[in-house]
Amino acid sequence: MIYQQYTFKNGIRVVHRQTNSLVSHCGVIINAGSRDENENEQGIAHFIEHTIFKGTRRRKSYQILSHMENVGGEINAFTTKEETCIYASFLNQFLERAVDIISDIVFNSTFPEKEIEKEKEVVIDEINSYKDNPAEEIFDEFEKQLFSGHPIGNYILGESGCIKKFRKKDIIGFIKRCYNTDEIVICSVGNIEFAELIKILEKYFISLRINKRILPRKKFKKYKAFNKTISKATHQSHCIIGNTGYNAKDNRLTPLIMLNNILGGPGMNSKLSMNIREKYGYCYNIESYYTPFSDTGIFGIYFGTEQENIEKTTSLVYKELDKLRNTKLGILQLHRAKLQLIGQIAISYENNLNEMLSMGKSFLVFNKVDSIAEINQKINSVTAAQLMDTANEIFDPRQLSTLIFKSDK
Repeated sequence: MIYQQYTFKNGIRVVHRQTNSLVSHCGVIINAGSRDENENEQGIAHFIEHTIFKGTRRRKSYQILSHMENVGGEINAFTTKEETCIYASFLNQFLERAVDIISDIVFNSTFPEKEIEKEKEVVIDEINSYKDNPAEEIFDEFEKQLFSGHPIGNYILGESGCIKKFRKKDIIGFIKRCYNTDEIVICSVGNIEFAELIKILEKYFISLRINKRILPRKKFKKYKAFNKTISKATHQSHCIIGNTGYNAKDNRLTPLIMLNNILGGPGMNSKLSMNIREKYGYCYNIESYYTPFSDTGIFGIYFGTEQENIEKTTSLVYKELDKLRNTKLGILQLHRAKLQLIGQIAISYENNLNEMLSMGKSFLVFNKVDSIAEINQKINSVTAAQLMDTANEIFDPRQLSTLIFKSDK
């Protein structure tokens, strides 16, 4: 795969891969998320994601929503702890149409006060829908406890009380402070020559004034393991066991990704799935996950089960962690683990939208995109000893935290 890149004078970067597909994907990824909010701004990064669709200097809300859909395309957005992304999928001939609308809503939104007030109710309803789903809510609560006292632990959706106080000036203030041109990447996958893409992008992005990031992010440093139980009026109990993890630039990243995949990744043959769901039938859903951030990360194991099975399931989870800490994978086991991860990544890259978002984030963080061959090389270079060392650090029982949503029914 050939990834082409370019940087405008204002600092905005471009990364592109040309394909033969009938459908193209283009997006803007901004290095600004919920962790960049001040105390009185909790939820504003996500709130902006909603309100940029409510009108620009050139378009009303219905014109924005119809612009891509009228030609069979789609436009969407999402917010994470560290990024805001606005992207579109469309037939190749509508690339400029997509670039036009994306640049317009990101940089020319007018944030009408009337629309802001309406959207507050929509977002608060979104927050309440999460609170009605304990299998979703427990992830947010676990991160809040794990990163206690730090903005990276705040809910991406924010707090209802804070959202009710948002004003247009708050939105504009966050954008001016955090939408920095040297922290923006335009990513594209589609059937267009790179020179033609740059020509189109220049028309809509080159006039933006240089706005470089001045204030660095507050780094997370003080982690303290916890054990907490919260009673909930639910039929099932829910549990997360986890720890902080390596940051996105740590050279131990790949071993932890592989360990996570072995332990509770998407494969039905993961250790947690085989030994807890299949063998004992304690859980319908049990999985592990690892999310790296710029200065830290999070590793967790989630499961939902009957309250009477919580202790038995937890004990089995710890047994699996102990095995990875104390027993090296054999040559055949290690080979299979590598093949599985390599295959999963290759399959995910068959989806051009997934690839576009992945390469955009990689370029945002590392200023480069690894090819499939380079990714495979990193995976194949991992040793059984590295996996064991990583397991002993991340799965250390003294460093693991536990959050339980206990069913009180």
